[in-house]
Amino acid sequence: MAVSDAPLLDVRNATIYRGDTCVFANLNLTIEQHQPAVILGPNGSGKTTLLKTINRELYPVHRQDSWVRILGQERWNVWKLRSQIGIVSHDLQARYPGTTTGLAVVLSGYLSSIGIHGSLADRIDKSQVETATGIMEELGIAALAHTPLRQMSTGQQRRCLLARALVHNPHTLILDEPTAGLDLAAAFDYMARIRQLASRGRNIVLVTHLLNEIPPDIDRVILLRSGKIMADGPKQDVLNERNLRRTYDVDIRVAEVDGYYLGYPAEN
Repeated sequence: MAVSDAPLLDVRNATIYRGDTCVFANLNLTIEQHQPAVILGPNGSGKTTLLKTINRELYPVHRQDSWVRILGQERWNVWKLRSQIGIVSHDLQARYPGTTTGLAVVLSGYLSSIGIHGSLADRIDKSQVETATGIMEELGIAALAHTPLRQMSTGQQRRCLLARALVHNPHTLILDEPTAGLDLAAAFDYMARIRQLASRGRNIVLVTHLLNEIPPDIDRVILLRSGKIMADGPKQDVLNERNLRRTYDVDIRVAEVDGYYLGYPAEN
């Protein structure tokens, strides 16, 4: 069992490959439980590799004094891990066939599967259907239970994936590029729902390349570039022009508006 006060994520001297590419060499990173955080960096910085490591799709190179521990454990049964951490990603959304209905997407969270075709449907019981339906109602997508994904907007699909992650009632949600593919209205709606979940005690870890996606409620920011942590700390200390220039390799001006940080190009 995980240690109750163990960090959510504890990475020590970890070297992690994705295919033949070494993405992280001797990475050190700790995120405590109940500590909202943002992992911010450009495409190719290692964000997806880190997410896949947390999700136990990738493992670090085995060596002494090196580990990646989730809630105190290096090894997890994937179904038990889902009851602790829910992950919503654009990559996962893209793996679902367009014929999959909204309810099937949500119920597949119980099985860590893509849909519930064939014999998998026999493993879903009445109480799970009731829970899934209730979560869909809370997220405003109950009417989409029998609607195929291909007939939904991207925002509606994303909410189905969020409901999928919530069926186990995890204490932490990890959101990968949460507004990717959403129009402005859908992005505002989706992030408002995330903030609402956070206000109810759900811990949020956000993985993104967009500065303006960071909610005011999240204070810790980890800047990542080319598999290296460029800065880590409170956002008022981290989100400055020097750190962002080093991370994104472009001159960026920063402004704060109502708790949101906005980046815009520096004038020549």
